[in-house]
Amino acid sequence: MSTLGEIEAALPRLNDDELRQLDRTVRRLYRERHPKVIYDDAYGVYTDADLIASAEEAFLMYDKEEKEHANRPPR
Repeated sequence: MSTLGEIEAALPRLNDDELRQLDRTVRRLYRERHPKVIYDDAYGVYTDADLIASAEEAFLMYDKEEKEHANRPPR
């Protein structure tokens, strides 16, 4: 089993304090590695990759709505 798989399997067994500690550790690692951080506050770290993924999701939703609208019968 991979390390990531082991971590994911252990997450449900962590108590709230352990989850908070894990969250702080992950955020600290993001900050130390200096990815292209766009937003960093008490709620989390938002990176360039997160921004790209959000934009892609929005464009896919827009394309789906546009396609559905094109298939509607005229009023």
